[in-house]
Amino acid sequence: IKDAESLELAQKINAVVLDKTGTITEGKPVVNEMKWFHADSDKFKAILYSIEKQSEHPLAEAIVNYLASSNLSHPNDDLYLKGIQIENESGKGIRGIYEGENYFVGNLKFIQNQNLELNPGIQNWFDNELNQARTVILFSNSKEILAGISISDSIKNSSKQAIQKLQNSGIEVYMQTGDNESTAKSVAEQVGIKHFCAGVLPEDKVNFIKELQSQGKIVAMAGDGINDSAALAQSNVGIAMGKGSDIAIESAKMTI
Repeated sequence: IKDAESLELAQKINAVVLDKTGTITEGKPVVNEMKWFHADSDKFKAILYSIEKQSEHPLAEAIVNYLASSNLSHPNDDLYLKGIQIENESGKGIRGIYEGENYFVGNLKFIQNQNLELNPGIQNWFDNELNQARTVILFSNSKEILAGISISDSIKNSSKQAIQKLQNSGIEVYMQTGDNESTAKSVAEQVGIKHFCAGVLPEDKVNFIKELQSQGKIVAMAGDGINDSAALAQSNVGIAMGKGSDIAIESAKMTI
């Protein structure tokens, strides 16, 4: 606990905003399937691995671990390509530049922003994974979608009980997540959250907290990622998960 003020404010909290990944869920995502839509997958696996290896996001870590464990033909070090430049697009994905070509790893909207569309085969696979409440990441270059990665993350055993305790105390609980609508709805239903919003960007989380504060609410925000840091700073009491990013911990008044 960083200061006395946050402790004094904590007893006045009447609204709590929760991030999903790593807060309600374990934050230990695993890859269920990596579906390649391009024949030359070995070359692109190394590019995907090298881009994600440079990211701190939990989903990136899951992809790196999956590629490393399934890559039987080469040692893991051979997968890593030097000279890839990356740019993080907060809340959307990551861009990599290798040998003059742009590569994109992120959500559907991020890929569509590159003027790429899902053909019927990719769309069917994508919809099927969403129907199973999984997080779906797409990997493309500037011309075509190369692969789809479906990822799942289990809910913490304590989440439902903790949320119920907050609600029983008269505290409103909201979930804000950058994940897709299907996965967000499934998680919200399982833990008993009625108010949730999916596909939000970091600035959307900040604006939502400002909106609650304009209604006179004392707002706590709990999160663990870089994408949560601005919202943690905006809230009356920011609460960071101790296993989260350094930026989230720095932005929060309290760390669990």
